[in-house]
Amino acid sequence: MSDTEPGAAADPATRVFMDNRELLFSIVYNMLGSVADTDDVLQETWLGWASRYRQPDTEPIENPRGYLVRIGVNQALARQAAVRRRRETYVGPWLPEPLATGDDTADRGAGSELVSMALLVVLESLSPLERAVFVLHDVFGYSYAEIAGTLARRPATIRQLGHRAREHVQARPPGSVRTRTFSGT
Repeated sequence: MSDTEPGAAADPATRVFMDNRELLFSIVYNMLGSVADTDDVLQETWLGWASRYRQPDTEPIENPRGYLVRIGVNQALARQAAVRRRRETYVGPWLPEPLATGDDTADRGAGSELVSMALLVVLESLSPLERAVFVLHDVFGYSYAEIAGTLARRPATIRQLGHRAREHVQARPPGSVRTRTFSGT
């Protein structure tokens, strides 16, 4: 639903979702690397949020942003598992879909696209949970306790996943992203 549709501004569920949509898009896109999959996950997140928000006899949600992030991350993890199963039958290399931004100049656009592509290729080497923890903690600054609540895991487990993810990212040899991205290996 867009802000131009009648009733969009008056509907509190829509307003809360739209206020957090950019954050959700960033988190989910960094996990999945595909705009189409991200849009699908955001749609599923919206449906889960709207149905929960509009249930008449439920407790109000104290932290809507946290609740939306939790739904989005869990939906992204499920989508990621489905994508991995589909990719197992694909023979060629998988490369993440570059994210086009409208405000980059031509020079900055080429550099930022390369950095975005490199980050997504590196993140592809992580397990789904490692990727979720890395993106939420190292990119968006969520605490391990917040991530533990979101992923329904113990904080110690989340810290270990974050440690492993950083080790994988740092262990990647310099130039390996460029080799994989441009030569197709």
